[in-house]
Amino acid sequence: MNVQEIKELIEAVNQSDIDELEYEQNGNKLVLKKVKAETIVQAQAYEPVRQVEAQQPVATQTSEAPQEATTQAQPEKKENLHTVTSPMVGTFYSSPSPEDGPYVGVGDDVKEDSIVCIVEAMKLMNEIEADVNGKIVEVVAQNGELVEYGQPLFVVELK
Repeated sequence: MNVQEIKELIEAVNQSDIDELEYEQNGNKLVLKKVKAETIVQAQAYEPVRQVEAQQPVATQTSEAPQEATTQAQPEKKENLHTVTSPMVGTFYSSPSPEDGPYVGVGDDVKEDSIVCIVEAMKLMNEIEADVNGKIVEVVAQNGELVEYGQPLFVVELK
C-alpha cells in the first residue's frame, strides 16, 4: 500500500459516517479511527480580565467583617458563557494558512457549525467548529501553540 492509497483511505473515512476502519494486506495492518469532538461545559463561568485605572481606591479586608469583604470583592459571574475546547492533542492554528486572517476574533458572531480554528494532529488538519451560537469574547489559545485534549480554545457568550 502506498502513501497515496493511505491518503485516499483517510479521506474516505473522513467523508463517511464510519468511525473506525481496519485494513489488512500482505501482513500489513492499517487502523483508522475518527476522533469525535466533545463539548465540555465548565461548571464555573469565566469573566474576562478588565483593566482597572490606577487612581481607583483599592478595597481592603477588615478584621470586623472578613466574609463580607471577600464576597464584595468577587466579580459577578456570567452564566451564559461556553468554552470551546480542543477535541485532541495537536497544534492550534487560528487561520487556514499563514497568509490568511484568523477564522474568528473577539466580538465575532459564530454559529454552531462555524469553523473557528484548526488543530493539526499527525499531519492532518482538523477543522474545529464552535458547537454553539454566540459571540467570541476571548481567544484563549495562541496561534502555533501545542494544545492538549480538553484545553480551552475560545470563550463564547451564548445567544
